[in-house]
Amino acid sequence: MMIPVLFADEAMLVVVKPHRLLSVPGLGAEKQDCLWRRVQQQYPTARIVHRLDYATSGLMVMALTAVTHRHLSMQFQNRITKKRYQAVVSGQIHENEGSIELPLRCDWERRPLQIVDHEKGKSALTHWQCLERNDQGSRLLLHPITGRSHQLRVHLQAIGHPILGDEFYAEGKAREASTRLLLHADQLALQHPLREEWLAFESACPF
Repeated sequence: MMIPVLFADEAMLVVVKPHRLLSVPGLGAEKQDCLWRRVQQQYPTARIVHRLDYATSGLMVMALTAVTHRHLSMQFQNRITKKRYQAVVSGQIHENEGSIELPLRCDWERRPLQIVDHEKGKSALTHWQCLERNDQGSRLLLHPITGRSHQLRVHLQAIGHPILGDEFYAEGKAREASTRLLLHADQLALQHPLREEWLAFESACPF
């Protein structure tokens, strides 16, 4: 399967990752297929700047040179980039918007799962807005300020509204409500690494 490319120039690419595809290779022969390897078939110098979970779909930027990789990586590290996700979560969220600020760390005995840990966790902040409520649950826009592993999935589980179809953090009806994780990175904005103009990209939510 070819990866959709929304933008390409001499410095960078913006692509749309399908759900159930690793961003980078994992351990073992069965985990070598990934977004990075597929994109490299067309753009051999492509480098990973950030990642999306295996189960998450949506926008990713990739660098094409060492210089632009460093520039883009610093944007993520310094929180210059703006990221937005859409998710459908279990239950009816009563408020129209809010923030979740709960520290996270790896649950080492159940890797790669993450857990909230107020003593040893790293700070994590997510802003959210409710778009709609229906019989299925609530559709949210999510703005992660930090980029911790599984941050959106754990934060929403922690407030009692796990993302539908989440095989790690949802249970019962919430887990069985969808055959895929209902989480999609639908907006990404950043500075061009050479010209430093502001670029904004969108990917229509597929669910």
